[in-house]
Amino acid sequence: MSKYSFLDLASSPSIRAAQAEMGSDRMWTPGAVDRIFERFTADEAAFIAERDSFYLASVSERGWPYVQHRGGPPGFLKVIDDTTLAFADYRGNRQYISVGNTDADDRVALILVDYPRRARLKILAHAERLALDFDPALTGRVTEGLGRAKPERIFRLRLAAFDWNCPQHITPRFTEAEIERALTPLRDRLEALEAENRRLRARLAQNED
Repeated sequence: MSKYSFLDLASSPSIRAAQAEMGSDRMWTPGAVDRIFERFTADEAAFIAERDSFYLASVSERGWPYVQHRGGPPGFLKVIDDTTLAFADYRGNRQYISVGNTDADDRVALILVDYPRRARLKILAHAERLALDFDPALTGRVTEGLGRAKPERIFRLRLAAFDWNCPQHITPRFTEAEIERALTPLRDRLEALEAENRRLRARLAQNED
């Protein structure tokens, strides 16, 4: 029997009913697809290491979903091994909604997006909240390069499944650093042309004299 790790976890009777209503149920029946994504490969590790943000979804005891943005320097979400992620959780608005939600139900979903290349990785995981002094080696790893940010805890995420989404409807966006890198060769070329222009003008002025 074929297996689709992410959809096997995410599916439910109502989801299957919606698929049937929309005529896509045959695409996801057993034997139709085989996508076993239960361990990160070098491709996922490289993708995660380049991200400077992600979205974290959790669910409250009242059943309300909550999505929180997490950001930091590229690679602040660390791949500890092929089934484990970790990141330092900073001090924020002190509402602690994600913290409280994951204390009650450790299941979370993450979405990571590479906007310039229009790539999207979605992850289902179990979140574990750790004190900063729980594992000094882990804390040192996830707080490296954070600058003035003040972490309050560590979140360790045990992978359940992941999947790659299609690039459809992802609008390319670029950070200031990405734009700067793209413009640097153009600026260098412009400076070279301007310098050459100044030399030609100086030579022309000498000839006129």
